[in-house]
Amino acid sequence: MELEISEENAEVAGLIPLASVSQQPYVSELLSFTLDRLHKEPELLRVDAERIRRQMQEVAVANYRAFISAADALLAIREEVSSIDKHLESLIAEVPKLTSGCTEFIESAEQILEKRKMNQTLLANHSTLLDLLEIPQLMDTCVRNGNYDEALDLEAFVCKLSTMHPKIPIILALAAEVRQTTQTLLSQLLQKLRSNIQLPECLRIIGYLRRIGVFNEYEMRLQFLRCREAWLTGILDDLDQRNPYEYLKGMVNCHRMHLFDVVNQYRAIFADDTSGSEENYDGGLLFSWAMHQITSHLKTLKHMLPKITEGGSLSNILDQCMYCAMGLGWVGLDFRGLLPPLFEEAVLNLFIKNMGAAVENFQLVLDSHRWVPLPTVGFSASGAGEESQEDVTPPPSLMEHPPLAVFINGVSAAMNELRPCAPISLKYILAQELVKGLKAVHDSLMRYNETRMLRDNESMLFFSLCRAFMEVAFPHCATCFGRCYPGGAALIADAKNSFDGISRLLSVSLSREIPKPVLNTQRITKPENGSLPVVENGVSSDVEPQANNDVIDKDQSSDNKQADGKDGDS
Repeated sequence: MELEISEENAEVAGLIPLASVSQQPYVSELLSFTLDRLHKEPELLRVDAERIRRQMQEVAVANYRAFISAADALLAIREEVSSIDKHLESLIAEVPKLTSGCTEFIESAEQILEKRKMNQTLLANHSTLLDLLEIPQLMDTCVRNGNYDEALDLEAFVCKLSTMHPKIPIILALAAEVRQTTQTLLSQLLQKLRSNIQLPECLRIIGYLRRIGVFNEYEMRLQFLRCREAWLTGILDDLDQRNPYEYLKGMVNCHRMHLFDVVNQYRAIFADDTSGSEENYDGGLLFSWAMHQITSHLKTLKHMLPKITEGGSLSNILDQCMYCAMGLGWVGLDFRGLLPPLFEEAVLNLFIKNMGAAVENFQLVLDSHRWVPLPTVGFSASGAGEESQEDVTPPPSLMEHPPLAVFINGVSAAMNELRPCAPISLKYILAQELVKGLKAVHDSLMRYNETRMLRDNESMLFFSLCRAFMEVAFPHCATCFGRCYPGGAALIADAKNSFDGISRLLSVSLSREIPKPVLNTQRITKPENGSLPVVENGVSSDVEPQANNDVIDKDQSSDNKQADGKDGDS
């Protein structure tokens, strides 16, 4: 029942527009009044309102100060609320900035936290990282101390790290430093190949180069030969080129010992070809290199041999070259067949030079010679014919003729230089050069006879010199050449027929000199200037007639010999 009444009241309250939630109890009470009570309700309400107004006035009078304070407080509150409203607006405007600042703080805090974690991890692995960072320095120390195995182990470790962690900067920097140290290691290994090392050391160095992996197989072979060639070149550069003999001797010894070792080292190190010949495997690299060395050796010989002026030195160099070529023949580098042309040319040039010097000295002495008689030095008229063919001592009689003596000395010097190294193939060529030198002397004597005006006694001395040239000097030169070459004397003797100018000159002079002994005896009793005998060169002039008579006797005896020889030939 009560539920029904409350529902009705609620419906009535819903119909009254002034009935708020606070007024609903009063409205419900009104609805429960009777009609009379409702007619009295306005009066009652007025009376209550008056009473309440009076109470309010009394309260206001009694508490006016409180109301004033409350009004002031309300005014202050209004002002403060306005200020708060303004600050709230500024706060609302600053809130996005605060939000972004908080976001940045959170991000930076996260980064700092990440760095803190990294630093903690770094601290935990400090010793390991320190060892990694010390790898380049440790590797450099190993390289400097020659501990190449340890250095290559470190290099392999860093390469493995860079492969496993290709994007880590510190690993990349570590790999770059290790690569620089590896280049230093490579330079040191190549420098060792350029020094005097034996086969075991060469094997170790090539093993290190293969571990580094910079060169392929062909490049490694080529690099090995280049380094060894640089070592050989350095040895040759240290030799003194101002002394050709010592330089060539050192060069030949160097090639004999070291070139043989290099070829054997190459074959021992790279002897890993079992499929075919070595030349096919390495593209003929060793063969080309060896040919280059032999060619350089021969070029140096060709350049330096003409500078050697002694036949004994040429002979020694030839012996050493032949010994060197024979030793290199064990590794297939026998070049003995290439040596004869070089030494033949050197011997020929040396002989031509010496003969030219002999002819030149003869010409100089002949031009400045004073035609005065000299004492006879143990020479008989038959000495030239009785001279043994094996005796190569210069005839003492030539001392009476200084130009011929100088020439024979030059020829003897040329033969002495030829004798230690006399190539058989040059026998006829050298014979022609000797004949050419003799021919030059012959021509010089003929020119001298044609261009000089000599007195009678000077003419006799000149003809005596010409006769000594044909009968003493020429056979002596042939004998000397025969000592150098078997049968060489016959080659020189056969060329004597071409010296017909002096022969004719001597035959003419012989016909003129037959009556001269009477004139000479007259000169003994009466000198030309009618004074006492004159002393020239420590010999008085009264010796001249006797010397002239001796010359005439020698000429007559030699002419008789030539006539007897011609009769015997006929």
